[in-house]
Amino acid sequence: MPRCGSLLTPEDRKGAWKAPGEAVLKKFINNPHNVTDELLEGYAEAFSNIVSLEDRRLIVNNGLSHADRVAIVGIGGTGHEPAPIGYVGDGMLDISVAGDIFAAPGADITVKALHRAERGKGVILIVLNHKGDILTGRKAVEESGRLGIQVREIITQEDVSCAPRARAAERRGLAGCVPLYKIAGAAAAEDRSLDEVASIAQRFADQMASIAVGIKGATHPVTGACLAEFAEDEMEIGVGQHGEEGGGRIKMKSADETATIMLEALLRDLGIKSGERILLMLDGMGSTTLMELFIVYRRCAAILRERNIEVVADTVGNMLTVQEAAGFQMFIARMDDELLGLWNAPCNAPYFKRR
Repeated sequence: MPRCGSLLTPEDRKGAWKAPGEAVLKKFINNPHNVTDELLEGYAEAFSNIVSLEDRRLIVNNGLSHADRVAIVGIGGTGHEPAPIGYVGDGMLDISVAGDIFAAPGADITVKALHRAERGKGVILIVLNHKGDILTGRKAVEESGRLGIQVREIITQEDVSCAPRARAAERRGLAGCVPLYKIAGAAAAEDRSLDEVASIAQRFADQMASIAVGIKGATHPVTGACLAEFAEDEMEIGVGQHGEEGGGRIKMKSADETATIMLEALLRDLGIKSGERILLMLDGMGSTTLMELFIVYRRCAAILRERNIEVVADTVGNMLTVQEAAGFQMFIARMDDELLGLWNAPCNAPYFKRR
């Protein structure tokens, strides 16, 4: 067999950049402290036909400038791509306010985003239930009110592993934000009032449930810190977005066993009965392959068929990742004709499209 020669020059063979005292991360980055700025700049260049980067941390829908409707704004840390920046575009988010890696953005930049988004008909602010995001959202809504901007805040709190539905305020927000962006964005695109869009978005948020399983933790691309460590034969059902502990470590189970445990928990939480219709989403965490996700989906589909529960909408892939973490999130939501119509409505965001 022919041997391929190296294209590297002696200069190319020098070691990777690192600050004094820092470990070299095995990632294709430059100065780790510039990761957020550089990823947002690159993202805006890659999808310049759909979005623009403003004020260093705002990914803005190019169609917002001529919109005459309720606007949709989301906030969240970077490091979870494509969420949330990948869902900015017509029929979904109008602005995503980006924080540093795994960190909420500040209230000041979020107020700027709400002011920028306002088109005279009010703004929906979608916030995941994590301490930093909640604090930012609360401050931004208060300040926007003083500026005369009408804002309705929708908080996602669908992680069933944290608390029972009766104590939903204690639940973390997981990947359920993504289908919520779609539902809220589609309602706004129909030129519904602020109260109507908020009501629909909240109704959907109240009828969704998520649970996550982890088998390998991520590393923080700035510090190199491991977010969660697992033994080779361990897994954990109920982990948080960043590897936070959930239900405790257990021995590794098969795809079918894991899918059954997780789906049962979601159906039980929502009280889904025979004859009902749902949206089913499987979200990879970064390292989990599509092969694995489809095998899990296969088991979910079989269980749902046996119980006469119809999957009227679904999506499988990487919607909200955590660097190279391995595992997946399972999400379901109760659907009706109105919600299904909004799910299927046209949209054009870099990582979610409907025609």
